[in-house]
Amino acid sequence: MDDTMALLRALLRTVRMARNTASLAAGLPDDDEVLLDAPDERLGPALVAAGRGEYAAVGTLLAATREAAEWENRDRYTTRLAAFALSRAEWFDAWRSDTPHDPDAAVVRAELAVCRSWRSPARAELLRQVAPLISAAAEGAPRDPVPWRIALDHARGTNAPHTEFEQLWAQAVRRSPHHYGCHVAALQYLSAAWYGSHGRCFDFAERAARDALPGSLVQALPVRAAFAFLTEGGGAAVHRRRLDAAADLAIGLSARYPDADPWPAEVRNLLTYVLVRLDRWEDALEQLRRIGPYATSFPWDRVSDDPLGQFLELRDGIRLQVASDRPLRTRAATRNGEVPHPRSGHGGRPGSGDH
Repeated sequence: MDDTMALLRALLRTVRMARNTASLAAGLPDDDEVLLDAPDERLGPALVAAGRGEYAAVGTLLAATREAAEWENRDRYTTRLAAFALSRAEWFDAWRSDTPHDPDAAVVRAELAVCRSWRSPARAELLRQVAPLISAAAEGAPRDPVPWRIALDHARGTNAPHTEFEQLWAQAVRRSPHHYGCHVAALQYLSAAWYGSHGRCFDFAERAARDALPGSLVQALPVRAAFAFLTEGGGAAVHRRRLDAAADLAIGLSARYPDADPWPAEVRNLLTYVLVRLDRWEDALEQLRRIGPYATSFPWDRVSDDPLGQFLELRDGIRLQVASDRPLRTRAATRNGEVPHPRSGHGGRPGSGDH
């Protein structure tokens, strides 16, 4: 009898998956339409020009962000351009040679030098050597918080004491109190993997999120703290309610942006990872629909050498999990045109408790 019931349960699960999986694909792009780290409409042409060895479009773009105080865009563009220069440096070398005092070239140079140093086994020593480049970038654009975000990353890699971190943090928030990149850099320094703890990381993230403007990506800091706890482990436990509250706040933030918007794509990818770890499958599926074609390397590169493949694989897994959890439609409901609702709330997460 037990074998018969087990077989029946397995059969019902298979039938649910077969019936539901196709419908769960609605709103999701095909695998070959998904892009990894797709640039926005401003950065894309600049990268294309840089690929041809031309730097003028890059200089114009970064100058515009500096003059208009578009600090979030400036930080994103600087990071992407430095990453591009790691493998294709011709355009950047020409830019530095032709305009040695350009403040926009200076900030990319500082970011590039830090990125190269982080990749080396002699990281700490190399990072100490690039400190003058960060200072030059800060002096070249005194209002710009991006050099101070770079300085915070630099401090983490050089084992800077908390007093030095606090001084850098004060300089960063003086220029832009709610700058997302600076907050992320500070959160990493305060994480249990570096010079803080899970509790301190959450305290910082939750305080910053409370003070943030509506729609600010700073409201995603608690879910980044949750990600750090879920992936790093160790240290004191974090209560399940705190993890769920971080996810809920990020869900609300995600809902403020249009679906398939590249701007919050990294936050949505990160949120999806956290929701899966919390067994909130329905909520994770909703975020996949909001992500659309915009996969991002982070967080998938933390768990796989193939971030796009990992994203697509997990996307299939989420659909299958939700499909297997949803009940079969009854014949009466089908005749009446009724569709049973999926589980509401937190997508079937476990009850509150220590994670």
